[in-house]
Amino acid sequence: MHRPHIITSFDRLTRATIVPSLGFNCIEFLVERNGQTYSFLDADPEFLSGKSRPARSGIPILFPFPNRIRDGKMNYRRQVYEISPSAWSTQTIHGFCVNRAWQILESTPHSITGEFLLSRDAPELRTQWPADARLILKYSVETARLRADITIENPDTVPLPWGFGTHPYFRLPLGTGHAPEECVVRAAASEQWELDQCFPTGKRIPIPANKDLTHGWQYGSCPLDDVYTALSPRHRTIVQMIEDPVSQLRLTQRSCDDFRELVVFTPQDRPVICLEPYTCTTDAGNLQASGLDAGWRELAPGEKASLWFDIEVSAMPS
Repeated sequence: MHRPHIITSFDRLTRATIVPSLGFNCIEFLVERNGQTYSFLDADPEFLSGKSRPARSGIPILFPFPNRIRDGKMNYRRQVYEISPSAWSTQTIHGFCVNRAWQILESTPHSITGEFLLSRDAPELRTQWPADARLILKYSVETARLRADITIENPDTVPLPWGFGTHPYFRLPLGTGHAPEECVVRAAASEQWELDQCFPTGKRIPIPANKDLTHGWQYGSCPLDDVYTALSPRHRTIVQMIEDPVSQLRLTQRSCDDFRELVVFTPQDRPVICLEPYTCTTDAGNLQASGLDAGWRELAPGEKASLWFDIEVSAMPS
């Protein structure tokens, strides 16, 4: 059984549960409002036993690549890297750290900081990636808000290619006692990546009317498993919202504008929606190698990159 770590806000009205030994996954985000406690993340009851798939609960952390790599082969600087299928899948998917034990760097009642180092925490995969990689993530909570501050570092002597994403499972409805179909999802995106069996073809296309999130998409209107792009930041911030007009609650996910893609996925086996901010699209390394701007990034030796996202719960405006 894996040991969870709980952090709370100063007023103890907000709580998050993180599991450092299973991908530093935040499996619970609770907010108390008007004497009632609301839970906003969905997690498999067996998650702490280690028996469930690691990317199907809470907020899985996806690094050094989010989503899939076609045929487990990545082209980088004229060399092909063969990457093993993920332990829980027949595909190469969702990076190297989602099912690994992270090191705890710092812990307080209100925050926890964890570190994943590829050569130490997944040593058998180190030779399958062009460089070693370090990821540091700090979760902190304040009233009705969960914040993540992320540092990506190249500790190696050669360039590090990378992409980063999260895969949160938001429980619907936000309140209780009514249908998830009452909820509305909003995100400002004007294009999608055209997909063929989950992989981008390299072409960007207009968003079909039944999948347009800009003016509010009613949950359950149609299944979604799409990569949205051409997001519209405001003040260098990307925003998605889930609104529950019955409970009058709004969940807002914000991130820095490095998160230029958004995967939206509605699993068919439970009432949740995944709003997944990515710094690059699926199979970005191979698309970038073919000359397309897919968001794939590179760090020089010793270089760092900083990212952030947060999730906040508030009342809907009257």
